[in-house]
Amino acid sequence: MDAGATIDAVRDQTETERDRLGSDKVLIAATGATLETEAVLTAATTREAGLADTLGQWAAETDSDVATQFKTAAEAATERADRIGGDAGDSDGFIDHLETVSGTARRVGAALVAAPLVADRFYLQVVSFFINEADENRADTFREIRREASALDDGMTALEHLSESDREAAAAAATDAIGAAYDDYAETLEAMGLDPKPIC
Repeated sequence: MDAGATIDAVRDQTETERDRLGSDKVLIAATGATLETEAVLTAATTREAGLADTLGQWAAETDSDVATQFKTAAEAATERADRIGGDAGDSDGFIDHLETVSGTARRVGAALVAAPLVADRFYLQVVSFFINEADENRADTFREIRREASALDDGMTALEHLSESDREAAAAAATDAIGAAYDDYAETLEAMGLDPKPIC
């Protein structure tokens, strides 16, 4: 399984969770049902700042070629957090999960594969929020942030540095991380009395 096939396998295994993480309920969960501009900016900043902190720590701890991808991704997340300009709050379940991941291969899967796939769904709804708010400038900003945050270039490069068995470990860790993001989302909504499953 090469790098591209590894990412495709993760996509296939997490299709349901990612679809639900891209629903219009994701911002309800992320903001505690406070669907206002500042709350949305805080949710987005919190995710990027938490990702940057975790990746920066991993870059310092990693003694392999993959350290470069962790460092690059950390710097990019920091830049996005600065551009969003909100006040970071308490980390969510996805970032909390990342902090528990150990081993280079598993960290590659969790942060450089899973995080972009989760970001793609999250920022889809952030863009929609600002379109609905008739704030076209912020909608454009978040379209660009979505494109950057969901890019898998660092993940592809890092996976290419790994052995096939390590890529399998990375795929499993990515699947676990997306599962953690979904579980946090579902539990938050259920605590509000909402069903995380789509209404058909």
